Amino acid sequence: MHTAVTIPVYNELQNLEKLVPILRDLLPGIDIIVVDDSSPDGTADFVKLLQQTDAHLHLIHRSGKMGYASALKEGHRYALQRGAQILCQMDADFSHDPRSLPSLLEAVENDDVVLGSRYIPGGGTRNWGFFRRFLSGQGNAFARSLLAIPANDCTGGFRCFRRQAFERGNLLDIEADGYCFQILVAYECHRAGLSIREVPIMFEDRRIGESKLSKRIIVEALLKVTGRWWRDRVLGKGRPRESGPRDNKES
Repeated sequence: MHTAVTIPVYNELQNLEKLVPILRDLLPGIDIIVVDDSSPDGTADFVKLLQQTDAHLHLIHRSGKMGYASALKEGHRYALQRGAQILCQMDADFSHDPRSLPSLLEAVENDDVVLGSRYIPGGGTRNWGFFRRFLSGQGNAFARSLLAIPANDCTGGFRCFRRQAFERGNLLDIEADGYCFQILVAYECHRAGLSIREVPIMFEDRRIGESKLSKRIIVEALLKVTGRWWRDRVLGKGRPRESGPRDNKES
């Protein structure tokens, strides 16, 4: 099936120089969609150079820093317009090991949504300090408890979807950024009755560049997740369908 992977970038030239050849070796026919928020480090020029010999490499060059979630949605929208049946997303900084992507693609043959998970057997994190581990763990526990999402890792960004997840879950209409966007995507997929599976991944802190995590992103997640809980589960305007998580399995 036609498969595409969206990679949002800002100043990721050094990482992309290594990542694109690895992805191309692993998955020669996959569409790679790089969404660049006008990086000043030459990212767009590098992708344009590679495009001369790679018909499956695509560049969406945006006019400025428009945000992580916005970049994902634009990449996915582009993939859908091109007829993609399987849509993936990952970061460029090697925190998502590209060699794990085939495992996610194998799992999405049987389920609608596949989450690369740090928090099931076989998954984990490397090079994280106590505060980062605490923040991630508490954020996931908070989202799961309020929104009843049947997943251990609600905030990760290494994911694969069948096309119908976007058609049934209205994922491109979600208004949020950063980790909050990932939480709400998982929530809307659950509400739409889509099957969700987690595949273990090892998450390693970025090798080059700076983390995009900020206080604004954390506050947004707290406010928007609480707001959705209040609207849907307290006021009863959008209760999730009754469907439990499928058993996790390593692929």
